[in-house]
Amino acid sequence: MAILIDPPGPEAHGRRWSHLVSDTSLAELHAFARTVGIPERGFEGDHYDVPEERYRSVVAAGAHPTPPRDLVRALQASGLRMQKRKGDKGVARVLGVEFVDGTTADIDLIRSDREADGSRVFAAMAFVRDSAGDHVVVHSIRRDEWGAPGGWREEGESVRENAVREVREESGLVVDAADLVPVGYERFHHRSSGGLWREGRDLLQVFVVDLPGRRPPLSTEHADTSDRRWVSWGELVGLCSDQFWWPLVAATLSPRAG
Repeated sequence: MAILIDPPGPEAHGRRWSHLVSDTSLAELHAFARTVGIPERGFEGDHYDVPEERYRSVVAAGAHPTPPRDLVRALQASGLRMQKRKGDKGVARVLGVEFVDGTTADIDLIRSDREADGSRVFAAMAFVRDSAGDHVVVHSIRRDEWGAPGGWREEGESVRENAVREVREESGLVVDAADLVPVGYERFHHRSSGGLWREGRDLLQVFVVDLPGRRPPLSTEHADTSDRRWVSWGELVGLCSDQFWWPLVAATLSPRAG
């Protein structure tokens, strides 16, 4: 087990940066980052960005200086490398998530203001906010949990049509597909076969949509949900912060997110 760091690279955003990784465990990497005072916002899904002025102190704390090419090889060999498009930001990898259809997956949570590859998207969810920043939550009968409206994509639907239909069916609200703003996606690495999963369909698109006015009424009867309500951000945290997808929401929709 080792923590590795490469020398500061070419300048980006007016500074030079190193990359800090573990060759074994994200838990080990997070623990080391906390020890040396690297902020959580520096995490990029499989590594921490470390500014040049911190390089020597991080090495002194126990990180092993490693050439960039060797660091990438070690990260790939560890299985921890997170593939993402340039400009996207890895938020977290959640391991061993179990689903009600009996399948299990490791899931990458990726922040992005660009829509994911539609040919790979199997489902969509949309966080609906009003003018005061309150959110719609629905209680899924199938999963027995609270969350944003969302679900599986139907044959012939676009990804945006998928999200619009789920919002309507689960809350009664009608939103315009053009108003959906992509904030990220989830990538599923399936550990088991069966269930509803299909080869090549591994992404869930996450949108946010803002509505005018305060708390427009929600309808009361929907087959897939047993309850639905408007909640404040604090209430949303209380209902949903134990869900595997929460780190992506906190990184993109929190009143402090930027």
